[in-house]
Formats: sequence, structure tokens, C-alpha cells
Amino acid sequence: MSPAPEVTERVDVDLLVVGAGPTGLFASYYAGFRGLRVAVVDSLPEPGGQVNAMYPEKQIYDIAGFPSVRGRELVDRLLEQAAPFEPVYLLGHRADELERHAGEDGGPGSFTITTHRGTRVVAKSVIITGGIGTFTPRPLPAAAEFEGNGMAYFVREPREYAGRDVVIVGGGDSAFDWAQALHPLANSVTMVHRRDTFRAHPGTVAAVRASGVEIITNAQISQVIGDGVIESVEVSGGDTRRLPCQRIIAALGFTANLGPLLRWGIRVDNRRHIPVDSAMQTNIDGIFAAGDINDYHGKVRLIAVGFGEAATAVNNAAHHLDPAQPVFPGHSTDSTAAESAAA
Repeated sequence: MSPAPEVTERVDVDLLVVGAGPTGLFASYYAGFRGLRVAVVDSLPEPGGQVNAMYPEKQIYDIAGFPSVRGRELVDRLLEQAAPFEPVYLLGHRADELERHAGEDGGPGSFTITTHRGTRVVAKSVIITGGIGTFTPRPLPAAAEFEGNGMAYFVREPREYAGRDVVIVGGGDSAFDWAQALHPLANSVTMVHRRDTFRAHPGTVAAVRASGVEIITNAQISQVIGDGVIESVEVSGGDTRRLPCQRIIAALGFTANLGPLLRWGIRVDNRRHIPVDSAMQTNIDGIFAAGDINDYHGKVRLIAVGFGEAATAVNNAAHHLDPAQPVFPGHSTDSTAAESAAA
């Protein structure tokens, strides 16, 4: 399911959600349920955050109500849930500058957030659900010239690898997840890792080994052979081998950066996490944070936890905007808003 068309000039809303991952998408639904006008901004061109960018076809097992659900399906369901409330999506927009405006007669203030493409969002409150911030894949220098043309950092569509000889570089969860997913489709899957130990879950490693995927350790790709199209790779370790290859997946991890958020005056610990109180509020009145980006004693970083934090943040934001509104709105089963959304 695709979100609504973007607005690219000025947007006036009650609440701006910064980050369109699962937590941000659920926040946009819940804010609509509370009667708030919502905009969602994300630097990625599609909604879904890390889930859609890194493992859209992977099964997720810890979402309440789903014995298992593909990452892409989870994102589609969240978009469908929010759709009746018509949130404004600003995708491919990085939230850059923040201006704070004082309220009148002691009332809540507002914020103007300008994106790197010049869109101005005027919001009465903000919820930051940016996960780990902007993430950049670690490069594979030997294959740099084939990036986007046979070499990829994430698998967007597994069927594109059907019948191909695939080489996966890396030893973490993503590398082994893709090996497991692509082995039934590809002509061959070979893993290359510079060490003989792995960061991936031992159960996944055992399953990949049992499947017959070849794992070459203490080695790295030294050369990619091909003229515009990948034909083979040379793997150097104790010996040098040439492997048939038409597709390379560089699953080497990524670096994360909160970027412009560090200039907003929000307290950030270790340039990575935003401390919040029990209302999910940051050190700035009217700005909240939910999901992997926030931090407090006992924090558990799961999508399921992010959903609960999003509801907490939205309810407290609604009370912040109008103190006459209770933090707890009642149950959705008693709400005409929920009935209208389901109609």
C-alpha cells in the first residue's frame, strides 16, 4: 500500500512525526485516532524505515497478534491502519532545522521544522521516532564500480536473484538471513567473511551451514571481474579462488548518524539516544521521542515496545496541546473515531 501524495511547500499540523519506521507509522495512526492532524517526515524515499530498507522479506516473530509477518507486510498494514486519518507523508525529506516559537498567554508553543528540500512544517508538537537516525551502509571497495548494477547492500526483491550465482560478504545477521532466504532461489550462494567467527545468531548460522551454502572464512573479495556486468569474483585468503558470480550483497553493517537532530537543543547521550521521561517527553517541552532512538532505565529495543511508546507519546502530546484533554482517551472499542476508521 502506498502512502498519500507528498506536499512540498508548507504544511501546518498538530503533530509532526520524524521517522516513518514502524513506530512512526503507528504514531501517525494513533495521533489520527486522537483527532490530531499529522505529518510524517523521513529521509528515505519509502516508508518503513530499517524494516523496509534492510529486511522487507524477512519474517518478524515478535509482533503481537502475528505468529509471523514479513517486514514489507507489516509496513503495508501500518500504512493501511493510518490511511483513514490521511497523514501527510514527506518522504525523501530530511528534517534539518528546528525553530521554536513561544506560546501566547502561557499556552503551548509551536515548532517550524524545515527539511533539506525546503519544505516548512509548522507543528504544535513533535515526536521523534527516527530509530538509529540516518544509516549508511559500510562500503565494499572492491565492488564500488558495480554499486546499483549487480552489487547491493540490501535485498529489495529476492526474486531478482533467482537462477543467479550470488556472493554474500559479511558474517552478521543480515548476511546469514539473506543466505537462508536466497539459497532456494539462486543457482548458488557463497558467503565470504574475513574472520572465522560470526556475529549472527548461532541457530541461523547452523541452518545456513545445513542448507549447503558454502562459507569461505578468513577471506575477502579482492577483485570483481566484469565489463559493466559482474561475471566473477576473486576471493583471497590462504589461497585465491575465482567464483562465478552475477550478484554481490555487501552485508557489512552500517554507520548511524542523528545528523541535524544534534543541533535541535535536545539532550542526546553518546550522540545516539535521546533520554525521555515516563511521558516519552524529551528535555524540550512539546518534543517527544519513541522507539529505538529514546532511552530510559530498563529500555528494551523491540518494535513491540516502540508501539507502546508511540501511544504514550501521542496521548501525552494531545494533553500537552490541550490540557483539558485527558492523557488516557479511553479504549478504542468505545470510540466513534475507531468505528469511522474501520468503516
